[in-house]
Amino acid sequence: MDALDLSLQIKAPIERVWWAFTAADGAEQWGAGPAKFYPTENGKFSYWDGDIHGVNTKVVPMQTLEQDWYGHDRPEEKYRAEFSFVQEGELTTVKLHYSGHIYDKQRDIADWQEYYFDPIKKLLEADSSE
Repeated sequence: MDALDLSLQIKAPIERVWWAFTAADGAEQWGAGPAKFYPTENGKFSYWDGDIHGVNTKVVPMQTLEQDWYGHDRPEEKYRAEFSFVQEGELTTVKLHYSGHIYDKQRDIADWQEYYFDPIKKLLEADSSE
């Protein structure tokens, strides 16, 4: 099994960061809509009208979010996304451990940045500067 580890620091309260990762309206505001998200263990989620979808396997509010992911390009393959959240002062750090059969590690890193981390950071840091 292949894996990659990424981290993101956002100048925003952990509650807002958690909301962006675990609420359908949060996902839609950072660009993953239409989205559905049920923030419970065994709760289903989908982003980009189902292009990315799966189930939450562990949910510890404002600490841990673990998910089984499926995508449109290889719908039969399951990926694992494990997020951890820690706030220190004004910064919230999100760490991601992503695993599965990773075909192109550099592309996956770029996709996480472009479609997920960068839009979330932009949304939440714009919120905190108002």
